[in-house]
Amino acid sequence: MSKDVRVDDISMQLRLLQQSFDAFDEAVATRLGLNRTDLRCLDVVLGSGPLSAGEISTAVKLSPAATTTAIDRLSRAGYVSRTRDDDNRRRVLVTATDAGRTVEAEIFRPVGQAGAQALSHYDEDQLAVILDFLQTARRVQHAQITRLTMTTTLPG
Repeated sequence: MSKDVRVDDISMQLRLLQQSFDAFDEAVATRLGLNRTDLRCLDVVLGSGPLSAGEISTAVKLSPAATTTAIDRLSRAGYVSRTRDDDNRRRVLVTATDAGRTVEAEIFRPVGQAGAQALSHYDEDQLAVILDFLQTARRVQHAQITRLTMTTTLPG
């Protein structure tokens, strides 16, 4: 098989992988009664929290008003709470609740465990190549995000 054909196959598999991530996120959002933006915010809090609203806004690239609305919905759903920062009483932090941590344990952690299991048959060198590929793919994606956000109009 030629290198060009292999690269084309990898590109197609990446596209299908992205579609599967999208379908998974949609299924999770539907199951939790959330919209996709709220789910993105919850994921950020679960992965990096507690965070300020501004930190969440930066992470998910939302306006402050849209972030506040998403946090309000997540709070009403019982997945996050707002608490005062012990180090700066003027600062409010968004923290995952027990219900939010249950979502992490029952929905997100099994995906990670299944992924780890799927990777277990690769040796150290293969895992290093996979890790390098994923880091490279993320850099490419970030460069494309920058390209798209710097462009003011779409062609056509």
